[in-house]
Amino acid sequence: MSLQQLNSLSSPLSQQQIDSLKQLTASMSAVELSWVSGYLAGISQGGAVAPVADVPAGKLTVMYGSQTGNSKGVAGEVAEQAKAMGINVELVSMGNYKAKQLKNESHLLIVVSTNGEGEPPDDAIQLHEFLASKRAPKLDGLKYSVLGLGDSSYEFFCQTAIDFDERLAALGAQSVLERKDCDVDYEEDAAAWAAGALSIVQETLTAAAPVAAASAPAFGSGKSQYTKKNPYKATLLANPKITARSANKDVRHIEISLEDSGITYQPGDALGVWFDNDPKLVSDLLTLLNIDAAATVDVGGETLTIEQALIENYELTQLHPGFISAYGEAANISELVKLSEDKDATRAYITQRQVIDVVRDYPAAISTEQLVAALRKLTPRLYSIASAMSEVEEEVHLTVAVVEYDAHGHAHQGAASSFLAHRLQEDSQVRVFVEHNDNFRLPAQDKSAIMIGPGTGIAPFRAFLQERDNTEASGENWLFFGNQHFTDDFLYQVELQDFKERGVLNRIDLAFSRDQEEKVYVQHRIVEQGKDIFQWLENGASLYICGDANYMAKDVHQALVDVISEYGNKTIEEANEYLINLRDSKRYQKDVY
Repeated sequence: MSLQQLNSLSSPLSQQQIDSLKQLTASMSAVELSWVSGYLAGISQGGAVAPVADVPAGKLTVMYGSQTGNSKGVAGEVAEQAKAMGINVELVSMGNYKAKQLKNESHLLIVVSTNGEGEPPDDAIQLHEFLASKRAPKLDGLKYSVLGLGDSSYEFFCQTAIDFDERLAALGAQSVLERKDCDVDYEEDAAAWAAGALSIVQETLTAAAPVAAASAPAFGSGKSQYTKKNPYKATLLANPKITARSANKDVRHIEISLEDSGITYQPGDALGVWFDNDPKLVSDLLTLLNIDAAATVDVGGETLTIEQALIENYELTQLHPGFISAYGEAANISELVKLSEDKDATRAYITQRQVIDVVRDYPAAISTEQLVAALRKLTPRLYSIASAMSEVEEEVHLTVAVVEYDAHGHAHQGAASSFLAHRLQEDSQVRVFVEHNDNFRLPAQDKSAIMIGPGTGIAPFRAFLQERDNTEASGENWLFFGNQHFTDDFLYQVELQDFKERGVLNRIDLAFSRDQEEKVYVQHRIVEQGKDIFQWLENGASLYICGDANYMAKDVHQALVDVISEYGNKTIEEANEYLINLRDSKRYQKDVY
């Protein structure tokens, strides 16, 4: 509440007190105001507050840029640790941070992930651009450190973290701890970075009194006791195939019970799924390496058989460059070691290969210890949730395409998708957790939504439509959906037709690419309907894209640029700026993978 608002209410303060308070706070920075707020809150609760002269106004800001929730989770843990150490801390998403506030910061810890080809996550784009612009201020008084989360399988590993680190340094900020770039198995490295960074912060920033310490805000919707590290053992209710027998893809509708878990989620959130590797794949790999399945190995201080360790703890289907060099050195294979020194050649080699393919290409005998040292720890897979709790209550639904392909003379399957579709039986347990995604949210009830989701990208929009149906939202809904064949791949056809007939779905445009000689995709339908799309946007509609990041999302973005340019009478640069403004106002959101 502002002091102006305070004047208009019945206040216990006299006019003189209000005038004095105005005068006192008029010249304060946001940091100072934050401290005063905590100080006064402490007094009002009867806490023992140290004299003002003994309590500094310093604050640590922990900032995250996160696409899938990992950076957000790490940043939350860092903020909690800081709070426990008595440090006055604020946890904030880059998407909710006013960039000009940077000049008022004294201590900043950044946790940020990287997307695709070195791009920042959606909530970090605006701050990333601000720091690279001429508007960025000098930051001589800022002490900072950066933690990057990424995947070394990609060429631009942790590029966004590198960008933030280099730009802050160029603006005069002082790095108090060297940037740490973490791979997918990031927990230990992140914990070490946090311990080192917080120790330095504590030395250079005297802790505020406990009553003034800012609590880390609650995350997203319904913070649960069940997390990535402590998943809930849910029950699989059903996993029917929802594509035709003749379809090229096996797509499953997965239904999971969350009964009595207390877990809540919102449309737009994702479900993290832990899985076991295929026992036959593990057996074949051990046979090729001439390793006894009963041989034991230490995993995090626990002794397991190598067979159990490979089934439950290590990645076998997502091959990464580090395995090439580690296996080559362990097996003394000079050709692999040489290959690993050429990053481009390594990336080309690992395309469509799994761990077992490398061993097939270069058979050798190595120890159990050498094998697990070469592998990455298994990580859960995230799936866009395809249901709304207002519709399914204590259930959660997913739309999962089973990864299956032939390559290098052998059949291959994705680990998590084949686990859900083929190896997990109904009524069996699966370990899950919700990953909240505040960057993919429905607009206000009276605002319209344009949803673009070909293939399994339909998942969150099924949730959107269920939610808008049950809450009787007045905003209109327009869906663009595409797949290969109308008869084989029209996912949720009956449900979508029902939404259309009842007026929940106001418009639907379909693109089945293989049903005619010339391939037609959703981006072609967007161009065809360009005039109406632009009018919807001008009337306040929000844009949503879900699906493939490498091709579809880029093609759709370009189609939108063309549409806005043509019907908005804008140059291509102005059309791009139009979309940037939509993005910055949370009206252009993506859930791409």
